[in-house]
Amino acid sequence: MRRMSELQMIYEILVADYGEPQWRVHLEPLDELISTILSQNTNDVNRDRAFARLKDRYNNWELVVNAPTEEVAETIRPAGLANRKAPRIKNALEAVKRECGDYSLEFLREMELGEARSWLLSLPGVGPKTAAIVLLFGFGRPAFPVDTHVHRVTRRLGVISENTNAERAHQVLEKLIPPEQYYVFHLNLISHGRAVCRARNPQCVRCSLATICKYNLALGTLD
Repeated sequence: MRRMSELQMIYEILVADYGEPQWRVHLEPLDELISTILSQNTNDVNRDRAFARLKDRYNNWELVVNAPTEEVAETIRPAGLANRKAPRIKNALEAVKRECGDYSLEFLREMELGEARSWLLSLPGVGPKTAAIVLLFGFGRPAFPVDTHVHRVTRRLGVISENTNAERAHQVLEKLIPPEQYYVFHLNLISHGRAVCRARNPQCVRCSLATICKYNLALGTLD
């Protein structure tokens, strides 16, 4: 596992490569939750198509709750696993309405961070990644989402061990990385995973982290 000085080096190299994005609200928090449920086991393009179809068909979340599950599933079909995601979305919306009497997650803003995370995790189909995305992107709160790119890159670099699964990685990385770096580190690890450190055929020969990457050093591509 990497020492803090090495983590800072990785952070700075990634900032040099991909910039230092400033935090902004990507979607309203409840929209972020629904969009992230749609994103499970699919790509961003299909997620966005499904989310746009959902918003176009229903003017408000009450209409989604009251619509037949089969109709909602057909609407979000581009995201895949529609028969599983449709009831999850409806159940999540119903839980939000029960909690605060409205379709809004603003009540999470005043909760202690751990309590807010636990509430999100209590929703069917919401795991650590989805909860962290809502907290980080919807509220700017210190949570570190671990998607497939973040998990792959941090394992290859040796930031986390090879046997650390994605769920456990959330806890490990939140302890290792300074909270003020969560947003930038998360986005830049994704950018690096997409552009260079790909699942198949990683571009080690042009990777700016190659000389400190355990995966690359094991391959010996710089010899």
